[in-house]
Amino acid sequence: MKKNILIVPGDGIGQEVTAVGKKVLDRIAEKFGHEFTYDEALIGHVAIEATGEALPDESLQKMKNSDAVLFGAVGHPKYDNDPSAKVRPEQGLLKMRKELGLYANLRPIKLFDELLDASSIKPEILKGADILFFRELTGDIYFGEKGRKNDGDTAYDHAEYSRYEVERIARKAFEAAMTRNKKVCSVDKANVLETSRLWREVVQQVAKDYPEVQVEHQFVDAVAMLLIKDPKRFDVVVTANLFGDILTDEASQIAGSMGMLASASVGDGTGVYEPIHGSAHDITGKGIANPMASILSAALLLDISFGLKEESNAVINAVDAVLKAGFRTGDIADAATPKDKILGTDAIGEEILKRL
Repeated sequence: MKKNILIVPGDGIGQEVTAVGKKVLDRIAEKFGHEFTYDEALIGHVAIEATGEALPDESLQKMKNSDAVLFGAVGHPKYDNDPSAKVRPEQGLLKMRKELGLYANLRPIKLFDELLDASSIKPEILKGADILFFRELTGDIYFGEKGRKNDGDTAYDHAEYSRYEVERIARKAFEAAMTRNKKVCSVDKANVLETSRLWREVVQQVAKDYPEVQVEHQFVDAVAMLLIKDPKRFDVVVTANLFGDILTDEASQIAGSMGMLASASVGDGTGVYEPIHGSAHDITGKGIANPMASILSAALLLDISFGLKEESNAVINAVDAVLKAGFRTGDIADAATPKDKILGTDAIGEEILKRL
């Protein structure tokens, strides 16, 4: 198989972890006889510094022309401390999602047994948890009208959804549920939000086409509690953009660390694959970032965009083998982890490559 993969490291530790993810893709190509070619593109703070734009047209065109995108992260502390900045790294992320039509964000929350003790949640609550989140990506409060009024003393962000936006993400969730345990939990706030009432109405309509799937509707605050109390109750979870952003970050604690969680953003064209963590400038350049979320994102890329299930499983199994051998990065190590088993970004990447 011949495919072109665009590497978009972005900011902070995105640069470090995507470099390891690319090495894994190279090893898979070598092992299974594929030909992967690569290009690189700028996004986020590094793009603003170089071009004045968070997502230059050249980067966007490269994305559209590629078969898949392995993405890192965007963000920089200078913008966090300057809310008045007109051009911000996150604008590149939102524009990428909008322009590529990436309306479905898939976030698998699957716990490796070796990391049961890495979470602050009791192991007996966690063991066996396996959740697939579908977060809608192109609507909601992030894309609605926003601004200031009353001489800047009042700010507003409008949440907005159209029926077709809810229907297309719901169908993806139901189709995934048919290949899993045939359970869907739709998350909203229909008791107070009109957008959520439309959301629930549409999901109920879509559910009629999947009579084998058991459907439940839950308010977002209840799900925030149940994810910690009883994560095994969930199979496929589908929700809106803002709720999905928050809930999947919370759910990262089921897996022990954000450094272990991959994601896929897909639509009708080029898919984008990225760890769910941010740019983490506090550890940038120290060589201690966990690259496993990027590596597992590469596994998703192989599976979803290229249909290479065996190759994808080989990557996941290599990560599992490294964890079974006792190797850890700092974020998933505990007091009982021997110091010689706590590795940096490149070193743990090499251990995974050995298993491949």
